[in-house]
Amino acid sequence: MTDPNDLAARSAREVLEDHLRLAADPDGFEADIARNVAEDVVVLTGRGVFHGIGGVRELARQLTDEIPGGGWTYVTQLVEGRMGFLEWIVDEGPFRVRDGADSYLIEGGLIRVQTIHYTVEDDHGNVLIRADGTRPS
Repeated sequence: MTDPNDLAARSAREVLEDHLRLAADPDGFEADIARNVAEDVVVLTGRGVFHGIGGVRELARQLTDEIPGGGWTYVTQLVEGRMGFLEWIVDEGPFRVRDGADSYLIEGGLIRVQTIHYTVEDDHGNVLIRADGTRPS
């Protein structure tokens, strides 16, 4: 483990673990951004490309609007070199995600690039929000 005071020296695994730990804390969002996300981060999604901390905040707002509660489970966590990969599901509550997947490029102790993919379904498997953010008619 690196010196906990030297955030830039953290490995990709340490950054991803810290990110997930803070994401599980209802009050951890701002700490996560401050500790783990580069100011010039780029996030690629089916909804488009989001830039910077403002883009991260907008995506977090969309996610919490679309999935306001439920049980989140991390199915797969992989780290190799500078890259991290996360598969996740939401399997409790009124809304479900069965195909959540994020990838991360981590350099200098910060998430520099991230991809996010998920589809929101009801508890019967009907698609409510597609990965591109659109709703079926």
